Amino acid sequence: VQLQASGGGSVQAGGSLRLSCEASPKNLDITRMGWYRQAPGKEREFVALVRWNGRSTYYAASVKGRFTISLDTRENTLYLQMNSLKPEDTAVYYCAKGSQYGTQQSDYNVWGQGTQVTVSS
Repeated sequence: VQLQASGGGSVQAGGSLRLSCEASPKNLDITRMGWYRQAPGKEREFVALVRWNGRSTYYAASVKGRFTISLDTRENTLYLQMNSLKPEDTAVYYCAKGSQYGTQQSDYNVWGQGTQVTVSS
């Protein structure tokens, strides 16, 4: 079981990035998936989650309206579209597979390796 995150990079404030998280094997159950992030010197925090075929989503207040989480079950890939990025969005972003629906880290039992997002002012 593996989650491979990609798509991070450096962008100026106001810009956009799209993160991807490919799950393997292809028949892995990804009906509960989430994104977390960890900024330097801070705890890892919840960003967004999606359940089932993308019909149920939930966002942290700090990203709601700017970020969109989505799921392509045919490709077994999770996405995070990030728009209107701010310097405070700078962090390592992790995708995770949930064992149950929730925002606590303990709700997730498989984690990707993380991808760096840097937003400059």
